[in-house]
Amino acid sequence: MLGKGITFDSGGLDIKNAAGMSTMKGDMAGGASVIAAMQAIARLKPKINVTVIVPATENMPSGTAQRPGDVVRAMNGKTIEIDNTDAEGRLVLADAMSYARSVGLNRLVDVATLTGAMSVALGDQCMGAFGNDDEFTQQVVSAANSVGDRAWPLPMFDEYKSQYSSDIADIKNTGGRGAGSITGALIIGEFNDGAPWVHLDIAGMARARGSSGATVKGATGVPVRTLVQLVCDLAG
Repeated sequence: MLGKGITFDSGGLDIKNAAGMSTMKGDMAGGASVIAAMQAIARLKPKINVTVIVPATENMPSGTAQRPGDVVRAMNGKTIEIDNTDAEGRLVLADAMSYARSVGLNRLVDVATLTGAMSVALGDQCMGAFGNDDEFTQQVVSAANSVGDRAWPLPMFDEYKSQYSSDIADIKNTGGRGAGSITGALIIGEFNDGAPWVHLDIAGMARARGSSGATVKGATGVPVRTLVQLVCDLAG
């Protein structure tokens, strides 16, 4: 399990406006959720090996901040053109995925408050699920729906990849406005080295505007229950 851990996301040099930045201390919700899930899994002791990786950093403007037009090299050697410094989550997850594969992890779930486009597509009632293996993706979606987190699979057609092609690097770190959640997921997927993988975009569900039932106002903890249920299901 991999969780995006951007402890504060200003947007970097492509800085967010004040309203967009006000909740960005919560851009580490993916990282927090996988840590919390591991705490529960450790108590339940299912008979399965589980590893958690949280790539953690801040995204801030400074004299040494990355700039639009920079080219960076991921852990696996793939080069990435920085098209927008506010698309930083996929960069840290690229290295987390590469590291996970380098240590032999062969079934991956990443969790991230990745895209505002996810909130536009599904609002705050459902998280998006993106994967490269239909059976594994359905296992994750079923786990989410069984515990009330709700997940919905979105398409991952290869034709979307042309949106983040680059003239100077292997890929760009954004694919433009259209299908932003899908291209964000596909960019992360460039680093899974063929392993079964599911990306959960929790941007719309990570924070609740009010209390309702078991959900309290503020950070929701989604998808802790999903991850715990998935691990228990895989352990049989």
